[in-house]
Amino acid sequence: MTEKELQYVDDALAHAQFLKTQCDDTAAKLSDMELKSFVSQLSSKHQQIFGSFYNLL
Repeated sequence: MTEKELQYVDDALAHAQFLKTQCDDTAAKLSDMELKSFVSQLSSKHQQIFGSFYNLL
């Protein structure tokens, strides 16, 4: 993998981690259980995306 490709993967990891954190923080603040569940599912999806990018390394 080239240095540029590694930078892309690193950026993708950072973005996925940031979005997961944002979803977790938002879900913790929500009182509507349906919306909270949806945002928690988004968090899980971002965790899966993070794992996919991490496996490229």
